[in-house]
Amino acid sequence: MRYQLAILAIAGLALAACGKSPLERGLSGGAIGAGVGAAGAAVTGGSVLGGAAVGGAVGAAAGALTDEDDIDLD
Repeated sequence: MRYQLAILAIAGLALAACGKSPLERGLSGGAIGAGVGAAGAAVTGGSVLGGAAVGGAVGAAAGALTDEDDIDLD
């Protein structure tokens, strides 16, 4: 379970800068995190809903807490 959470956190941080405002980054991070969490849980045989919930929470937090200049994808 810790391995899955670490992967979700890294993926969330890597994609957290998808937006200009903290709200946009939080929403996009949450959506991306939920997708990654659900996929990770499905592959590992875990609860898809649980994976989506954890991934969404991690992604939303990472997106909302990062600054636009923290992660520059340009």
